[in-house]
Parts: sequence; C-alpha cells; structure tokens
Amino acid sequence: MRILEVKNLTKRFGGLIALNNVSLSVEKGEILGLIGPNGAGKTTLFNCITGFYRPDSGDIIFDGQNITKLTPHDIAIRGIARTFQAVKAFQSMTILESVTTGALCRAKNLEEAKRRAVKTLEFFGLLEKKGIPTHGLTIVDQKRLGLASALATEPKLLLLDEVVAGLNPVEMEEVINLLKRIRDLGVTLFVVEHLMHLIMSIADRVIVLHHGEKIAEGKTAEVATDEKVIEAYLGERFIA
Repeated sequence: MRILEVKNLTKRFGGLIALNNVSLSVEKGEILGLIGPNGAGKTTLFNCITGFYRPDSGDIIFDGQNITKLTPHDIAIRGIARTFQAVKAFQSMTILESVTTGALCRAKNLEEAKRRAVKTLEFFGLLEKKGIPTHGLTIVDQKRLGLASALATEPKLLLLDEVVAGLNPVEMEEVINLLKRIRDLGVTLFVVEHLMHLIMSIADRVIVLHHGEKIAEGKTAEVATDEKVIEAYLGERFIA
C-alpha cells in the first residue's frame, strides 16, 4: 500500500532545474533509500514533500490526499516529519523542552506533550540527559535529539536527511539500530544518505537521482550493479 506518491515533480530555481519530472512512491512500512551525488536534488525533493518549497509542477499525494500546496505545519499535522543534514534544535531549550515542542503537534495540552516527550527520550536513551541544554550535546546526541523531536510528532512517514553524517562507525551502528527500531514501531522511513553500505544494510528499495532526474530504482543489490548508477555515483562515492 502506497503511503506517498510523487507525480511528475519539477522544481526550478531561476534557470536551474533542481528536479525534473520526478515520480516515485513509498510503500507503507518500508525503508526507502534515496542516493545520488551532491546537487542531485535529494534535499530539494524532501523540501518539496514537506512544504518548505512549492514545486513548479507535479503533485505530492500522502495517505490518499494531495498535499502539494500545504504548509509545513499542515503537512506535519497529517503525519510527515523530517530531520535535517544539520540538526535543527532550539538552542535556548533543554533536551526535554525541545522534544516537548515536537510532541505538541499531537498532544492536547502541555502536560500530555511532556509525558510523550519523556517516553520518546527513553526510547532514544536520552532521558538521563533531559535537563541538558541542546547546545551542549555531542554530535551523536544531536542526531538522537533530531530523531526524537521528529518522532515525538508521531509521524506516519519520517524523512531522514543524512542522519549519520559526522558519526564514527560505532555511532553509525547505534543510529542504524535506532532506525530499525523506529520502523518496527510502524513508521515508514525515507532516507537520504551518501554511505551506500548504510543504505544497503537497511533499505528495502533504493532510488537514485542525478542532475534532478531519477535514473534508477529497485532493490539495493540491483541498483548497486546498475551501470548508469556506477557511472553517475558509485564509481566515485561508493564506500564498501
């Protein structure tokens, strides 16, 4: 069952075509990987799906409803959350306060939001650090906080933009395990990542963008041996 469908999406910035007639779908319950070189249009696609950019043409259908012209707030209410390449945290807040802000997306009041935030922090192993200011976190805890704030909105679909960037191998493995646990909660994941071995370890399918166009789609093993993908991306960036 499709939870997200992108139909013929095009986004221009002046004379630059960042996305050119891109179509794809995300199945409910899967982990879909999105790869491609820098400038391929990956983050632009996420920005269009989440309402930060308005596409020039095409449609975005989420859970059976057209969300193409909705605001980021309305899209979050419908059940899409995201993380960013650089973690977006409220610098003046504690960890608990930051995640509570995300929980207010669904909670009826502040007390309910705090309860949901505490539960979310426990899931991510951050509960003992709930009183720490967000600006004092290590990189891996910043990543956990970004995931926690997004998950606190209780999304149906979670978009992750280079969630392991800057982490060492041990920290990467911790985050990979967290992603699998999030999927086990019933959340569908759409993951942008440069590390092909990470994508191959968690993704059910992979889509490849190049110069704003989709050049390949399929199971990870199929995509990894696709000549167009090797030429455009894996030949230079593949980390075994």
